[in-house]
Amino acid sequence: MKPSIPKGTRDFTPVEMARRNYIFDTIRGVFRLFGYRQIETPSMENLSTLMGKYGEEGDKLLFKIQNSGDYMSGLTVEELLSRNSLKLASKFCEKGLRYDLTVPFARFVVMHREELQFPFKRFQIQPVWRADRPQKGRYREFYQCDADVVGSDSLLYEIELIQMIDTVFSRFGVRVAIKLNNRKILAGIAESIGQSDKIVDITVAIDKLDKIGLDGVNAELAEKGLPQDAIDKLQPIIKLTGSNSEKLDTIAGVLAGSETGLKGVEECRFILDGATKLGLKNQLELDLTLARGLNYYTGAIFEVKALDVEIGSISGGGRYDNLTGIFGLPGVSGVGISFGADRIYDVLNQLDLYPKEAQGGVKVLFLNLGDDEAQFCLKLLAELRAHDIPAEIYPDNAKMKKQMSYANAGAVPYVAIVGSNELAEGKVTLKNMETGEQSLINANELAAAIK
Repeated sequence: MKPSIPKGTRDFTPVEMARRNYIFDTIRGVFRLFGYRQIETPSMENLSTLMGKYGEEGDKLLFKIQNSGDYMSGLTVEELLSRNSLKLASKFCEKGLRYDLTVPFARFVVMHREELQFPFKRFQIQPVWRADRPQKGRYREFYQCDADVVGSDSLLYEIELIQMIDTVFSRFGVRVAIKLNNRKILAGIAESIGQSDKIVDITVAIDKLDKIGLDGVNAELAEKGLPQDAIDKLQPIIKLTGSNSEKLDTIAGVLAGSETGLKGVEECRFILDGATKLGLKNQLELDLTLARGLNYYTGAIFEVKALDVEIGSISGGGRYDNLTGIFGLPGVSGVGISFGADRIYDVLNQLDLYPKEAQGGVKVLFLNLGDDEAQFCLKLLAELRAHDIPAEIYPDNAKMKKQMSYANAGAVPYVAIVGSNELAEGKVTLKNMETGEQSLINANELAAAIK
């Protein structure tokens, strides 16, 4: 029987891994540039750490790990016969695979708070697992790339995160729109029209303005149970146009009676003014339809959309006020972003934006034309590797055609040939596999010629 892997997981070929590493290395480089320091947490956490942190749906999507040893010993016959899988699992599963990087980070901060210096800036690039139904673009095992700073409520960090997003996508050569909103503005809008419980319905409806038009949005709001006077008050918000600054002026007018809403406007203005002065390469826009993680975020909310590819959000995040409260350490404010490595991978593939170096593999293959020649090549190989040039030699004195096929299959850019003539003169014939050009060079000049 042919072997297989679990649904929702993937193997990555050497070419795919080279591309993924290019993504991780680029993001890691930008995180470090801004002073974020890397941590790692275990793949598994105690279930008591994970359960109840992601809502009822999230609890169902946790991969639970069966206890080792005789895990049945503590169970009564009644419990076994009840066949209640959830209850039984709670008895013989004490650990689970992590569902995201945020809850483990909160646990890390609480456990290590005595040795951490606040504000604490951390980044983490690790896989997470969700027992979800696999479908296109949704996996059971995937990587998250998170950067957070905790222990400060300074809005300078929001500006810094926008700059980091801009830097990452500029380095990838991907044009993006960085969208910004604020949870306080959303709360203020709902409060000022007396519909605090309807904020999700309101943002979902406004988000469809381009597709269904103003009348369609108003009809949907009515359908969701909003009274006509509340819909009337929302009109300036739905029709919001102009520059970021003009939009904020309009919102401030609508929210004149809401202290929370005006605080959100003030925060957005500070962030937009500060970020705009940095000369960003990508567009930054205020977007009131942004409503990610409403139960979680308390201030600024970010989302990043690629402009040249149809795909969902490729990065997002926001400000939260009580990350560590779930573990008994209240009042630790933080702000963070997460890059969707898998979606970025798809974007770079579709736009063909990988640099040549991101293809991985060796740069030079030495052909094997006999024992004496191979011995001579081994010395040259060592020299190339000392110059950080990946190189290898074909293992057998096989037919030339077979050796060249091996080079082509591996997309090797250069082939080095040392036959009896070259050996006698201490030279190498270097063939550029892309252009087909060949040149005879001194053996000691090989590294320079390739570099």
